Amino acid sequence: MFYWISLAVLVALGIPTLGGMAYFGLAIFSTVLYRRRTADRVRAAHFPPMSLFKPLRGAEAGLEACLKSFFEQDYPEFELLFAVRTADDPAVEVVNRLIERYPDVPARLLLTGQPPYANAKVYSMRTMAEAAKHDIFIITDSDTLVAPDYLTSMARAFADEKVGAVTNLYRGAEGTDFWAKLEALGMSTEFMAGVVVAERLEGMKFALGPSMAIRRQCLDDIGGFEAMRDFLADDFVLGHWADRAGWKVSLSPFVVDHLATTAGFGPTFAHRLRWNRSSRFSRPDGYIGQGFTYGLVWAMFFALAAPPIIGLPALAASLTLRIVLALALGAGLLGDRTVPFRLWMLPLQDLTSWATWVGGFLGKTILWRGERYQLLAEGRFAPLSRNVE
Repeated sequence: MFYWISLAVLVALGIPTLGGMAYFGLAIFSTVLYRRRTADRVRAAHFPPMSLFKPLRGAEAGLEACLKSFFEQDYPEFELLFAVRTADDPAVEVVNRLIERYPDVPARLLLTGQPPYANAKVYSMRTMAEAAKHDIFIITDSDTLVAPDYLTSMARAFADEKVGAVTNLYRGAEGTDFWAKLEALGMSTEFMAGVVVAERLEGMKFALGPSMAIRRQCLDDIGGFEAMRDFLADDFVLGHWADRAGWKVSLSPFVVDHLATTAGFGPTFAHRLRWNRSSRFSRPDGYIGQGFTYGLVWAMFFALAAPPIIGLPALAASLTLRIVLALALGAGLLGDRTVPFRLWMLPLQDLTSWATWVGGFLGKTILWRGERYQLLAEGRFAPLSRNVE
């Protein structure tokens, strides 16, 4: 009986170990092909005016530097729209200071009041869309930092009239906290791997929250922001619905920085857990398949359970593929210069990510910006409480 139990354990661990190695190989292949395909970028011939949306709440670390990068865009015509709930939000002082510093940049601060939607960010985006002067909307998170030619890259992406939405690759940029560094490493070497693989296999059918853009006409075709009012993963929904409506969703090779500012193990773990639970409810089938992306973790478990003669080679092969992927994707495609110096952190990063993936199956509530929500079918959610600290 013990023999058969041991054999079953080895098979149960061996399958995801081999699947994980296959996934690493596919991710490396997809990264190399994407980089070659996008190496020669066509210059933008037309520079349509754009409206940039910044939904804000609070003044987290790095906010001023992130917002400042949008004021410094080298682009002919654009406007900046900021939205906060109340005038006493700490972000207001930061925005006003930048508006005063850059008087030549058209910028407005909008007060939305208490949001009537479950997704407060979506309500802010709707408010800004109603106030926007232009027909291309650029939506970025408050912790996104960009180079001065960011909008030029968006003009290049929208040169194709069939493109209704654009989203960007991003790399993790961290503060001084160890767990923030770990999360940033995961952004650059794990999460983006899933993005390039998805783009390779089926094209883009989703968008990424740190940086996404949409034509006004495309937004109208999918029902406007109001249609997303009860969905937590508004970025996924925006891209998915745009694709479903017949528009092309483009993955721009222009890389933006996504700051990992959450400090401490507990808060960063909770942040990852929230993302995983949201992902499970938004795309349940894909979420199960996500388990194969943790090949290194399965290989570690397999090495502990299997005889050394097969366990250690499997672990060595998986680790080698994982390192190659991290270097090709994080250091190569995304230009994250910290990755080569953080390779020793990969096992802990992947183990932490795997634990939050497992945790994603074990609950249906999340805590987001001090408010507790219950996740519902199809990625919808509903508030359970307000102002939970």
